[in-house]
Amino acid sequence: MTGVPASAAGGSPAGAAGKASAVGSSKAGSSKAGGSKAGGAGGSKASDAETGGQGGAKSPRGGKIAAAAVNQASVWNIANLLTMLRLVLVPAFVALMLADGGYDPAWRSLAWAAFAIAMITDLFDGHLARTYDLVTDFGKIADPIADKAIMGAALICLSALDDLPWWVTIVILGRELGITLLRFIVIRYGVIPASRGGKLKTLTQGVAVGMYILALTGWLATLRWWVMAAAVVLTVLTGLDYVRQAIVLRRQGIAERKAALEETEA
Repeated sequence: MTGVPASAAGGSPAGAAGKASAVGSSKAGSSKAGGSKAGGAGGSKASDAETGGQGGAKSPRGGKIAAAAVNQASVWNIANLLTMLRLVLVPAFVALMLADGGYDPAWRSLAWAAFAIAMITDLFDGHLARTYDLVTDFGKIADPIADKAIMGAALICLSALDDLPWWVTIVILGRELGITLLRFIVIRYGVIPASRGGKLKTLTQGVAVGMYILALTGWLATLRWWVMAAAVVLTVLTGLDYVRQAIVLRRQGIAERKAALEETEA
């Protein structure tokens, strides 16, 4: 008989099953490989995203550090350097003013030069800071201190040498310190602006004190007395005007706060 051998006939289903198993294993392997690739790609993307996130988190911090460095560097601008120069000139002026008993014309001339440089820098540092946007916290604090220091040192030295009555020194310094304190008291309500009278007072004071520093005689000695008298009058009048402005500013501030509170409660 011609027929298919039993082994061949029996082997056919087993072979089919084997092939199916092999195909299934191959697909499963492909699936695992795909999963591995997908996992690898996903992990890589996640890692990139995490890295990017870390970089983004560091960016603001770096910006703050850079901004702080810029602000720190801005302290060393030309306006602040002039203010620092004025502060350094104060002890130098006192030393020159009191050298050799304080009555040597040569030393007094050098003291006048130091005082003149200090007053001239006072005219320029504030203007430069406002014009070129160089205003800093250091300048806001140091500039008025330097102004009061050089003027106070000159007045005290002149009175100590009996060239200027002590009451003049007390009136001028008392006014300057009092107005400075008044500004701090009312700053919560606003800022008292510098007036033209105040600027004229500063100029007159500088000229008068400068004339007293020099060893002048004759009609120039008489002239400096009148200039100092004008400086004292302007000092008192502008001081009273600042007090008036402070009172008005405080009343307005209190009224505005009261109105805002009533509006909030309503």
